Formats: sequence, C-alpha cells, structure tokens
Amino acid sequence: MKLTRIKLGDIFSVGINDHDLKYFQYVANDLNQLNSDVIRVFAMTNSNTDIDLIELANSEVEFYAHCLIKLGTKMDCWKKVGNVQNVGSLDIFFRNTNDYGAKPGEQIKISDKWFIWKVSDNDYTRVGKLTGDHRKAEIGIVINPLSIVHRIKTGGYDFSYPDYG
Repeated sequence: MKLTRIKLGDIFSVGINDHDLKYFQYVANDLNQLNSDVIRVFAMTNSNTDIDLIELANSEVEFYAHCLIKLGTKMDCWKKVGNVQNVGSLDIFFRNTNDYGAKPGEQIKISDKWFIWKVSDNDYTRVGKLTGDHRKAEIGIVINPLSIVHRIKTGGYDFSYPDYG
C-alpha cells in the first residue's frame, strides 16, 4: 500500500455523486484543537478530472473544518489531486461549547457557553452567547472524515450539535 504524504497546500477531491467532484485544501494545523488539520472546502463542483488548481484555490470557500486528513485518505473518503501554495486567509473564527457531548437524551439544544478562536490564537475567548459575526463561526470540533464528506455532499453535518438560538 502506497503512503500518501500530506503537506500544507495539498488539494483533495471528494466524489459527490457518480460524476461530480468537490475539493478541499489543507490550510493549517490548529494547536488549540488537538493540532488537527484545518481544511477549506471550495464551493466549486467539477464534472471531470481536469481542473485548474490555481483557479480553484482562488475560488469561493464554502466552509472550513478541523479533521484528520490522513485518516480520510486511508478510509478512501478523498484523493489527493495536487498542491497549491496559496492557502488563503486564515482570518476565520471557530466556535465550540462546553454543552457539546452530553449523554443521549441529555443533549443541550441551545447553548450560552460558547468560546471562539482563530487558528493563530494562543487560547480561546469565552463569549457566552454568540452574537453578531460570531454566529458565522464554524463548528470547531475535530470532525470525522465521513461527516466531512456528508457536509460536502449535503451542506450539513450528520451529528447533533448545540445551536446558539
């Protein structure tokens, strides 16, 4: 079995149906979130395997997420297609709450215990209720590869996570 070396700027394809692909790029590691991989998923869909990776790297970003790229590669969730040094701006917020991860039947639907951070931050900023632009922050937990593929295909995650009201 051939090992896939993974480095910043690598771009991966994800099959979303029998003939269309979407793409994401490995853009950072986040020390605040288990040193996990941070990806940006592009909005562009492509129906053939030839794509201009430079154009793709400059296209609209649909969402950012934390995941384990190597695990997703081993699980055959995505395939590496190239590398572009341009990883875009990392001026994005992630959010998490202490109300996540309760026992089944005890999940908290609306949280007011939020904290936010950016990849370059040394620590979290506790904000309580999410207001204003912080409501646009991406969920910051490390997400399993199958759930990443689910969001790429459907626009939403396949797990329960508190809302902000």
